[in-house]
Amino acid sequence: MALLCLASLRADDGGHPSLPIGSPAPDFDLPGVDGKRHTLAEYSSARVLAIIFTCDHCPTAQAYEDRIMDLARDYQSKGVAIVAISPNSPAAVRLDELGYTDLGDDLEDMKIRAKQRGFNFPFLFDGETEGFSKKLGPAATPHVFIFGPERKLEFSGRIDDSERLDKVRVRDTRLAFDALLAGKKPAVAETRVFGCSTKWADKAPGNLAWREKVSKEPVSVQAVDAAALKALRENADSGKVRLINVWATWCGPCVSEFDELVETQLRFRHRDFEMVTVAAQFPDEQPQVAKFLAKHHASNRNLMFGDADKYKMIEALDPEWKGALPHTLLVGPGGKILFRQTGELDFLELRRRIVPALNAITPWPGMK
Repeated sequence: MALLCLASLRADDGGHPSLPIGSPAPDFDLPGVDGKRHTLAEYSSARVLAIIFTCDHCPTAQAYEDRIMDLARDYQSKGVAIVAISPNSPAAVRLDELGYTDLGDDLEDMKIRAKQRGFNFPFLFDGETEGFSKKLGPAATPHVFIFGPERKLEFSGRIDDSERLDKVRVRDTRLAFDALLAGKKPAVAETRVFGCSTKWADKAPGNLAWREKVSKEPVSVQAVDAAALKALRENADSGKVRLINVWATWCGPCVSEFDELVETQLRFRHRDFEMVTVAAQFPDEQPQVAKFLAKHHASNRNLMFGDADKYKMIEALDPEWKGALPHTLLVGPGGKILFRQTGELDFLELRRRIVPALNAITPWPGMK
């Protein structure tokens, strides 16, 4: 999978080496999804402290969410404190790295994920300064750092040896917990980790350069007839999840949400996904439609109805549509309507329909 990489434990691609075994735990003071700030001293009564670097967007990190909750449930009563931290700078995360998630890596999105999934551990955000994360040097998400009773680093590495639960052979983090709780050193103190690379803030210029590159992609608009619109909705041969948005330059809600529509295309276009806009305007308004699309860098597929009779367009595209704008359809391969919305979009809800539909076509390792 393009989003995943095998990361060296000793140094990641941001030049922040992982904390050596035996090092004392650095202090931290970070905001959590609970609205409070959390510090190292807060966990002083725990016999063992595990810092797990993870995040919302990474498919590998998502695959381990249940296992982190299981660890918290199984070891809390034994004196183990588990603290999850997102090390990622949201400014360094490219849109096309969000193709496997409904949420990004900022604190507000972390709050949504924690509530949705029912996290039973603190989830903290270090993406603003990355000060604490740089001291520990997580190579990827997830990456576990376990500190013993004296708060010296005793283990650094993976949760276990496979994203796919049915292929797990070695549960490294559990083995480290059990050893430390028994007063012993972990038999294995370091392992490699596997997951999405840490999004250090110094990657933000690369994100901006990528944004600049995609903004220069060619933009066009094509006139189509009723038969073409009907075929568009039937989605018989594309093999893709198709998002169809009907809009107009004079429609305020259409205009206000258009940039986020374009971002939706950029998020998912490397998967089995296609976004098509349909301008509900008269054929002689093509120049102003083209100008608007160019201004908003809409390099996706753009259509407009080549007939002045708007009711033919409505009937061809969606007979259940009453005609108000904007109007949006999410269509699965073979024409099943997965989502229909007249009016402004709730993009989180839309993404929560898109992601499982894409996963049904191309599952990723470890997905639930």
